[in-house]
Amino acid sequence: MRWINATPTRSARLALALVPFVLVLVVYAMGSAARLADNPSDKLLPGLAAFAQAIERMAFMPDQRTGELLLVSDTIASLTRLGAGLAIATAIALATGMVLGMFPYVRSLLGSFVAVISMVPPLALLPILFILMGLGEAAKIALIAIGVTPILIRDLAFKVTDLPHEQLVKAQTLSASSWQIGMRVVLPQVLPRLLTSLKLQLGPAWLFLIAAEAISSDSGLGYRIFLVRRYLSMDIIFPYVAWITLLAVIMNLLLDWLRWGAFPWARGSAG
Repeated sequence: MRWINATPTRSARLALALVPFVLVLVVYAMGSAARLADNPSDKLLPGLAAFAQAIERMAFMPDQRTGELLLVSDTIASLTRLGAGLAIATAIALATGMVLGMFPYVRSLLGSFVAVISMVPPLALLPILFILMGLGEAAKIALIAIGVTPILIRDLAFKVTDLPHEQLVKAQTLSASSWQIGMRVVLPQVLPRLLTSLKLQLGPAWLFLIAAEAISSDSGLGYRIFLVRRYLSMDIIFPYVAWITLLAVIMNLLLDWLRWGAFPWARGSAG
């Protein structure tokens, strides 16, 4: 039998999926033990016990200055900004992407503009946003929205243009207006693609958030990472990075669950 036809069982898939994570932990533990053996006060590769102590201090012990659980307060601040930015991006992208895909005149007017805007590096706009909008929450949320929206618009517009033309013709033969075609034919088929596109933009959205928090903020996961870096507090930085990764994975799974639950007929499509 050719290897291309070999399919692992469910338990084998789970075991294989765990292998890379176990290898990373083993390699790190070996490297940390070697460095700590040469220098017990080494901060670059702290041991697992140091991670446990840092997590206990950040997540379960109130801060002496604010009385808050720092990991909890940082997570709430970051997720609030991220959620606001993604919500704004989703609303703008859904409306604009549908209009671009449905109406050739609008596509001719704005298609090239959106394509060019999507090529602008969002992080290059961060100083401009801080100058125009100040150092508060608005600039951070705007960076996420600006960074994600053009890509979502283009992807949704492509999805609309890829819909079978026969569906639009049949709707028109039934006297459907442009509004009815958009709401009854286009929108239901675009929403699953919107959730898939959001999944693909979670990584960039987190990047924009952390960059904004690192430059100007007094709370948030990115703020905390860049605050403690000056002390070489790798025992805090590594768990925070792992926590951000876990949050992104959870958000990805939630979007999958929403897509499969709300649109079971789209389960076999791309995503």
